[in-house]
Amino acid sequence: MSEGDLQLIERARRGEQEAFEQLFLAYYGPVYRVAYGLVASREEAEDLVQETFLALYSDPPQLRPGSSLAAWLCRVALNRGYNALRSARRSRERLELVGRLDAGVADGPEGEFLRAERQGQVRAALAALPERQSHLLLLRYAGLAYAEIAEILHVSPGSVGTLLARAERAFVAAFEPEPAGVA
Repeated sequence: MSEGDLQLIERARRGEQEAFEQLFLAYYGPVYRVAYGLVASREEAEDLVQETFLALYSDPPQLRPGSSLAAWLCRVALNRGYNALRSARRSRERLELVGRLDAGVADGPEGEFLRAERQGQVRAALAALPERQSHLLLLRYAGLAYAEIAEILHVSPGSVGTLLARAERAFVAAFEPEPAGVA
């Protein structure tokens, strides 16, 4: 973590609103991308980001120099996101949405529908992967560096590239499975 982030956290801990706002503006983007990649709903992702920054505001972490605030924030967002996905209410909402789309009740032009369908296929392929592989892909495509991903997932920074390559191969296999009878 940069010295500036450490100072901003300390200032935020003392109740300085401006310091918290600077942290919010600096890290909103990566945290939102991780949350959106997990829940694929703008509203839910915004809720997760709000909860994540509320955690930062109410109980700032005691991070040591060299650790990443972005990693801490993304880990909080992932944890809160998985909790949200486990709730029965959100599961029912997702099933109702799929039912409406299957019934042909789609908003907007055909291209919008096709994009939504493709996003659903991507989410399904991610859901078919082991949790660590889906986390790797979400974090990387949210723009996090290998070192930050390593810190979040508690793996060696040197192994992130190999793990990402495996995760990408698994994603491709889940996204485009071989047709039956093809060897």
